[in-house]
Amino acid sequence: MMLRRSYDQNRMIDNFNICHQTTPSSENGCRTAALSHSHGIMDRNSGRPGGRWEREMDHETMLRDMQERSKRKRQMEDQDDVSSLKGSSASSTKDGALSCGQDERGSRSWCSSYGCISVIGRRREMEDAVAVELGLSSAGEGGEGSGKYDFFGVYDGHGGSRVAHACSDRLHRLLAEIVTQEERGGSGVVDWEKVMLECFEKMDEEVNRNGAAVATMGSTAVVAVVGDQELVVANCGDSRAVLRRGGVAVPLSSDHKPDRADELERIELCGGKVINWNGQRVLGVLATSRSIGDEYLKPYVIPVPQVTVNQRSDLDEFLILASDGLWDVIPNDLACQIVRRCLDGNVRRRAASPQQIPSSGVSHAGASESKNGGLASEAASILAELALARGSRDNISVIVVQLEKPKASSG
Repeated sequence: MMLRRSYDQNRMIDNFNICHQTTPSSENGCRTAALSHSHGIMDRNSGRPGGRWEREMDHETMLRDMQERSKRKRQMEDQDDVSSLKGSSASSTKDGALSCGQDERGSRSWCSSYGCISVIGRRREMEDAVAVELGLSSAGEGGEGSGKYDFFGVYDGHGGSRVAHACSDRLHRLLAEIVTQEERGGSGVVDWEKVMLECFEKMDEEVNRNGAAVATMGSTAVVAVVGDQELVVANCGDSRAVLRRGGVAVPLSSDHKPDRADELERIELCGGKVINWNGQRVLGVLATSRSIGDEYLKPYVIPVPQVTVNQRSDLDEFLILASDGLWDVIPNDLACQIVRRCLDGNVRRRAASPQQIPSSGVSHAGASESKNGGLASEAASILAELALARGSRDNISVIVVQLEKPKASSG
């Protein structure tokens, strides 16, 4: 995630307070509207030795200073480009080549294979996280009904990595608990929109219990639940899920951007503002309108996900989940074409050099792991490499899930 510096923390707080004073009933209005990219978050530092700037500083001086700071930051990032591309940054890849209907632990699985990769790219910090849970139990650990779903999630953090990592550790567990309650308390049919909303809101509550330590941190979340008969996607923010079905790229989520007509209306109904500050941002600060966390921007930034439920089809080929580090530079159609060619064995990566993957498996920024042999993993890696080659300046996380209708055992 990109970090941006503010000129004066007090100036941002004044903006925030003004918005609150104008909205006596904003929270209810916001909630009602919500249910019917690149990221940026202001740094709390003033950016100047000695602390605060005088409030009398005129706008032109502030604008010139911001331009100078942006130029210096770009120069510093450019110096990191070579080391990022040579593998001195954090990178991890994982693949799973599975027989349909069973994962490596013997639990039932509903995808034929998957691969994922998460790279720091040209950023100074790694704020993305991914989660894969095959054979997710819908009745708790080891409970009845174990292994009814496969879970995949991409979390794109901003302001720090804590919220993204918290989501990767906890969100699928919360989901399993809520699905269990739903199945036991009703007809056995899961209301996925209700379940996902409750799951994301509980995750948001857990994060916000940490108080000021994470008040200015947040994360987008795009998750997929793959079952026998259905494919469920929930998205909060501007990460994205794209399904290839019958040769056509089908987006299963819509990016939550502050200038999107419905999101802009919701934010303004809550009393907030969308300000063009190096792109359209909520209060001039955050370039996504929904996320988990970001307590200091509530009620304008909310954790309410968009949920889509699709019946699985024999035409389903694969699913791509990725952060905006990929989607900012690669359109849906191209990403699907590349993955299709990889899964068909028509595109292969060159073998990684010792400089790309340290023999110890550890670089100065984090761990690097690779398991060869999975075409889905190969596809995820090629997408990440192409995004870097196309100039992506963000962390890049990609999950490729190869879909196949489970076939009954012949006995």
